[in-house]
Amino acid sequence: MGKKIKIIVADDNRSLCQMLQNSLQAQEDLMIVGIANNGLEAWELIQTQEPDLIILDLVMPNLDGLGVLERINARTTMIRPKIIMLTAFGQESLTHQAMMLGVDYFILKPFDLEILSKRIRALTQDIPSSAPTQFTTTSPVVTTAGSTLNLCVEVTTMMHQIGIPAHVKGYQYIRDAILMVVEDVSLLGAVTKELYPGIAKKFDTAPSRVERGIRHAIELAWERGHTDTLKRIFGYSMNIERQKPTNSEFIALLADKLRVMSKVS
Repeated sequence: MGKKIKIIVADDNRSLCQMLQNSLQAQEDLMIVGIANNGLEAWELIQTQEPDLIILDLVMPNLDGLGVLERINARTTMIRPKIIMLTAFGQESLTHQAMMLGVDYFILKPFDLEILSKRIRALTQDIPSSAPTQFTTTSPVVTTAGSTLNLCVEVTTMMHQIGIPAHVKGYQYIRDAILMVVEDVSLLGAVTKELYPGIAKKFDTAPSRVERGIRHAIELAWERGHTDTLKRIFGYSMNIERQKPTNSEFIALLADKLRVMSKVS
């Protein structure tokens, strides 16, 4: 058994912190050395615990994620921890600022705990700099004919598991949307301006029909889908019995899964 990866979780959502602590602490190679519910608490823990990695929420009281990053960057005497930043839709401008401050990876809420664990290990391993360890939102997947085919197979498999019927129009729209976002994650910040129009052009339809088609397909999946599969994919950060993901959340989460498959095997 090697050295454990020391992790600090900083988020003002206490139930999310508890969920992360329960999940990560249960894994042999991971150790939670502190939980913070605001930025000032996070900064104190970072100085005293010297973690290997921080799971940092972008928006927090007292001192936000950007403020924490600025303090980390200003202190040259400490070994810089890896940073995974939790972000939500509608925070694109803040995300860009965080990227400039040196975040190693952004993860969109809701997220999959299994993916998070893989990212933690990938970021903290002593991998040569030529290896794809910088999982930022600006690094697209390098695609060859073979990898594109594999991604198509993977996304089709996931959609079948979720329970989206192949005969509905939204099925094709979702598949294309996921593959487009895997290629260029910035499309998530321009869903109505770029993503829907791009799909609409391909299928010779209107962007509004694309949006409705995707929404209908998601609703069908929730009505007919396999509850265990839905919980495995979405249930870690949302109550699937009470809420369905938005179109953007649905596309983002599945695209993130595919991006992991293509980078962290």
